[in-house]
Amino acid sequence: MKKLNEILGNVEVLKVSGDLNREVSELTFDSRNIVQDCVFFAIDGVLVDGHKYIEGAVKAGAGVIVYDNKQTPVDVFGNATAICVADSKKELGVIASSFYNNPSSKLKLVGVTGTNGKTTVATQLYSLFELLGKKSGLFSTIKIMSSGEEVNSTHTTPDPITLNSFLSKMVNDGVEYCFMEVSSHGIDQQRISGLEFAGGVFTNITHDHLDYHKTFKEYIRVKKVFFDGLSSSAFALTNVDDRNGNIMLQNTKARKLSYSLKSVSDYSIKIVESHFDGMQLLINKNEIWTHLIGKFNAYNLLAIYGVAIELGMQELDVMLAISKLTNVSGRFDYFISKSGIITVVDYAHTPDALQNVLSTIAEIRNGNEKLITVVGCGGDRDKDKRPKMARISCELSDKVIITSDNPRTEKPEEIIKDMEAGVTAEYYNKTVSIIDREQGIKAACQNANAGDIILIAGKGHETYQEIMGVRYNFDDSVKAKEILNLLNK
Repeated sequence: MKKLNEILGNVEVLKVSGDLNREVSELTFDSRNIVQDCVFFAIDGVLVDGHKYIEGAVKAGAGVIVYDNKQTPVDVFGNATAICVADSKKELGVIASSFYNNPSSKLKLVGVTGTNGKTTVATQLYSLFELLGKKSGLFSTIKIMSSGEEVNSTHTTPDPITLNSFLSKMVNDGVEYCFMEVSSHGIDQQRISGLEFAGGVFTNITHDHLDYHKTFKEYIRVKKVFFDGLSSSAFALTNVDDRNGNIMLQNTKARKLSYSLKSVSDYSIKIVESHFDGMQLLINKNEIWTHLIGKFNAYNLLAIYGVAIELGMQELDVMLAISKLTNVSGRFDYFISKSGIITVVDYAHTPDALQNVLSTIAEIRNGNEKLITVVGCGGDRDKDKRPKMARISCELSDKVIITSDNPRTEKPEEIIKDMEAGVTAEYYNKTVSIIDREQGIKAACQNANAGDIILIAGKGHETYQEIMGVRYNFDDSVKAKEILNLLNK
């Protein structure tokens, strides 16, 4: 239990009615989770306006209501203390941080944002610091980790209550460093409000999430908000090979740092050799071998190296630990069948990510083998990228199978039709559309021979396929292995 007036210190309160000295038990923004004497945050969300549920929350036992400065009838508050603020989404983060004793200030929290690479950079940072003997935490698309304990994620960037609850647990467990994926949705919806970051990383920004942000300019602006909010004691590390990399640093108070493969920067890297089993790299002129492959992973490793150095780790220790890192689940995961067919499973679900993976394969392959790409696009998401994904696949593959990804509430046929618009006449003969994803993977396996390469793109680590609100068990890697075994390949 906490006294209400103890957790309002940093809140911009516009109006109060009721007792500020009362005790509060929990925080919630979901009217279905009301407990006696909790604080209910009425938030005007993407789908639902929480102000409609104030009266019900009070009747269910909520002792405090935090609401936006909008017309709200006074009689709905009953005996609850009502606190009017300018933005309840923002103040949810501020109050959650205070309620859990400002845990982000008691460890080194680093946020990683960008279109591609967030999961790899954040997850590999967690693994690196664990290898260095540092108790660490992780918030990623795949999972939440706290010094070895794992919880499945529901969002790339969780809500402020979940974030602060886990951060508090991490502090109690002695965690020193925490690495977090910071999504554009999370920034825009104020999920990181109230957190203190020791540093931020920008990986890149490409075409994605325009179903939500509407324009690319707005997408960039939202990403930049994260860096604008960093303090002067933090660092901001940006990929200056991305044409929008320097934009992220324009108004930040943080110490400005850069990394690059092509430009003059604080941290630089060169790919000496690249094979399916790894790369030889020069990081700031130090030679290292890594099990990871591809130019995109070279960027990711350089960002990881830069963060570790900025957090005070010793260079030689960092280099040794980097050499031990392995692929993040669903990120260029590959296996070789008994007949020698190479299958790559990757989460690439944006045009840029797909091009990166296909370009990496092109750099490694000898040219005599076929490259068969199985690709789809998710439903209820940015439609503009669909023809681009198909076109890139056709340009960089010998054969393309367009199939379903997670159609969600859309008809798979319509999604595939959108993708087919990107297939020009010169590629008709190498492209086929198969609605059922399992059958699409099977067709790729049937057409592959020893030495050929199959890329299954779009779902990566996901172990389900979402169709009309139902999640069915489906793992690309498992399916491909089963089919290749049945085909005796």
